[in-house]
Amino acid sequence: MFYLLLPKTQAFNMYFILSKVLSFLLYPLSYVFVLLLIAIFSKNVRNKKRYLLWSVGVLYFFSNPLLLNLVAKAWDVAPNKLNASKTYSAAIILGGFSSEAKKGEGVFNTASDRFIQGVLLQRTGRVKDILISGGNGNLLPSAFREADWVKLQLEAIKVPDSCILIEANSRNTMENATFSKTLLLKHGRPGPYILVTSAFHMRRSMMIFKKKGVDVIAYPCNYLAGTGDFSLWDLQPSADALSKWSVYIKEGIGYVVNSISG
Repeated sequence: MFYLLLPKTQAFNMYFILSKVLSFLLYPLSYVFVLLLIAIFSKNVRNKKRYLLWSVGVLYFFSNPLLLNLVAKAWDVAPNKLNASKTYSAAIILGGFSSEAKKGEGVFNTASDRFIQGVLLQRTGRVKDILISGGNGNLLPSAFREADWVKLQLEAIKVPDSCILIEANSRNTMENATFSKTLLLKHGRPGPYILVTSAFHMRRSMMIFKKKGVDVIAYPCNYLAGTGDFSLWDLQPSADALSKWSVYIKEGIGYVVNSISG
């Protein structure tokens, strides 16, 4: 990848931009749509049928809950057992569980279990502090910063301000790790830290944090798939499975790229 030959800052910015611009490649429905377009405009009858069959096959593959659940079970990281007699210095909660609404206000989204589990860790005495890591990951960011908005929500539920650490500049997981490490060292919080993020995101997050020299313990939440027993109903095509596949494709590609780029 040519951006690896660029200076580190330029290479990272190039990677960030490409990851946003090429995000449409992560959606399986895009593959189906392309195959259908090729079939429609193909003048060769045999090729037309071939691409139609391929589009049906790809659509069924990515809308199959059974295959998604098998992938999720293999990919998701199992939670580590926390030391019951220990209070950890901090829980690092990765952003992405809230979004910007109208007029710059925030709103919780489907990944809000990250917030819930992080608060529970602090309220039950498992961790002393909560570190919210998340800025604005949009290609053309507004003034909204997720961590700043989340701090207001923590204060609203009476989490002491002395127990809240805010990192509101990161745009992705690599910056989450880099900036969180700096903040924790600045405030003298020793590791290991509890890393809270969605189960599908944990494998890549753990790799990145450890490569950045941050001692973290996996605390996955917000499971999307692979949590139940298999049944014949899992062979039935599902729009929900089709949507969730894009998440795992993104994580798989991101894991490979991050493992190479560092």
